Amino acid sequence: MKNIYIIGAQSTGKSTLINALESCLEEIANEYSSQRPLVIREVARTVLRENHFRREDIATLPARALQLQRHILAAQYYAETTACPEGASTWYICDRSGLDPIVYAKCFVGDYAAAEMLASEFWQGLEDRMKESIVILCEAGCQWLEDDGVRLMPKDEKEWMRIDAAFRDLLRIRGISFYIISKDMTDLRERVQYVQRHAKSTGK
Repeated sequence: MKNIYIIGAQSTGKSTLINALESCLEEIANEYSSQRPLVIREVARTVLRENHFRREDIATLPARALQLQRHILAAQYYAETTACPEGASTWYICDRSGLDPIVYAKCFVGDYAAAEMLASEFWQGLEDRMKESIVILCEAGCQWLEDDGVRLMPKDEKEWMRIDAAFRDLLRIRGISFYIISKDMTDLRERVQYVQRHAKSTGK
């Protein structure tokens, strides 16, 4: 089975979808005589807590924001390579990706910061994984934007959509194929079925 990445701007239903997918994708694995998928949870929250970052740092302190995104990229690299070393037969569902911190660096620090991270050994080790996987982008603009006290909240819809556009642009520039879950697809079961269809169509 191919790995699956669920990515996108904040508050687009990624973690909720991951939780719903976990049991359903086990059924797909059984269908293809594959192992149960591992689930790689979002690493950013752990990085924020362990390194004493505040979400406000992202929008107000560019140097601090870049430092945070570097930490997140490194944590993502270690999470993926530990869960599934090169050549392993295991597969995983990933809540976000190595591209996510690069997008936020681009949006809140600048193009130079994104370029630096794209040249890093951590991204070099993750990019091919994404290119060989199923990448699902959850579209911004949905109805459930909610402040959980941890994640950076967009200051307005324009900023939210700017982050969404940055995801699409970087995916295309890097040659990473992706599928979009529309903001109008609000039923969780429909979202799960959408991912299931793509997982089945690429099952191996």
